[in-house]
Amino acid sequence: MRRTAFRFIHLSINNPDMSDRNPNGAPKLGIVYFGNEWHAENRTSSHHIARQLAGLANVVYIDSPGMRPPTASTRDLSRIWKKLSQAMQRPRRVEPGLWHCTVPQIPFRHWPGVSQLNRWFGAWAVKRAIRISGIREPVLWFVAPHPCFLIDVVPHALVVFYCVDDYASHPGVDAAHMTACDALLTRRADHIFVAPPALVKGKQRINPATTFSPHGVDVDLFWRAQSAETVVPPLAADLKAPVIGYFGLIAAWTDIELVEWLAVQRPQWNFLLVGHAHVAVDALAQLPNVRLVGPQPYESLPGWAKAFDVAIIPYRMNRQVQNANPLKLREYLATGKPVVTMPTPEVERFSEVVRIAKTREEFLAAIEASLQETDIHAAERRKASVRDMSWESRAMETLKIVNAAMEKKRR
Repeated sequence: MRRTAFRFIHLSINNPDMSDRNPNGAPKLGIVYFGNEWHAENRTSSHHIARQLAGLANVVYIDSPGMRPPTASTRDLSRIWKKLSQAMQRPRRVEPGLWHCTVPQIPFRHWPGVSQLNRWFGAWAVKRAIRISGIREPVLWFVAPHPCFLIDVVPHALVVFYCVDDYASHPGVDAAHMTACDALLTRRADHIFVAPPALVKGKQRINPATTFSPHGVDVDLFWRAQSAETVVPPLAADLKAPVIGYFGLIAAWTDIELVEWLAVQRPQWNFLLVGHAHVAVDALAQLPNVRLVGPQPYESLPGWAKAFDVAIIPYRMNRQVQNANPLKLREYLATGKPVVTMPTPEVERFSEVVRIAKTREEFLAAIEASLQETDIHAAERRKASVRDMSWESRAMETLKIVNAAMEKKRR
């Protein structure tokens, strides 16, 4: 299948450290990809798409600056120092066809001269990465919207906006600045891919070159949760059923109070939460039937999911969640485990294979119904609902469209 996809790629690069042609002789595309932090604690769609693109093109992955202003916390200060030190390092290859570098920005944009300094430093760092990697006339591919100012200072052949979230609705960010960045990319991108279905029509009204592009999933990896050979990690192996499970960031959009309420209502259930906590979870951690195990390697998630009897998505019903496309929904379905979730436009697409709850009481009842499930084919149906949504197919589809946009621009 990849050989077929390669026929759609025309841009060339010139770099002795990269293979600049595909097996069929067609030159590879060069992409400068502005994504989330490469070494982040959780694997996001930004990482998945970049890795798949690197199999079809040559990619320089740029760690974008953080979206929210830093605090005086030890964690934030440590991250700032780490990013500043990384910024002075040369780009390095992390995988075949994939380079990585960091372009931090001074976070205090409202100070005099900081915005101009950020523009100069960002342009210098990105141009250096392009030169070292050997890419010429790159496609600027924005997942994170706030480096959008680079459109005017970095030579390029095409601009792609891969909109995966309503970042302006995230807690703690400069909403006005993020809205302006999103609007600029929406107007000026040669093509826009939109993952959250709730954002598609709004983007299409502004830029007709907009395509709905939902997330993918590594079905084979997560289906290992059903395998007898998969081992449940020791931190979960002693939990007695039923186990109500969650993996992913525990952040401001996670309804901690809902999980606490569920745990109190059903003390005979065990709640297993896998992921880094960005918010206070002290009250939750004190409950005897709740276990928080912190962030775990992505490849280990099927083992944790094997311990689940029901997987939950306990999100708050706010603007951010309504405009989101939860990646974990497809990952849960690929495990075959029953899923209980709050409603969103993307969740509604899977209403035949998940249980949707709008209130606490409905959430509790949906978990109980899931625990009583007797359909032996239900796990297979959940897997089948996402079987054709691989990250590889998503990357190939987007590159076909990018190639068409390139041909249109040339004409």
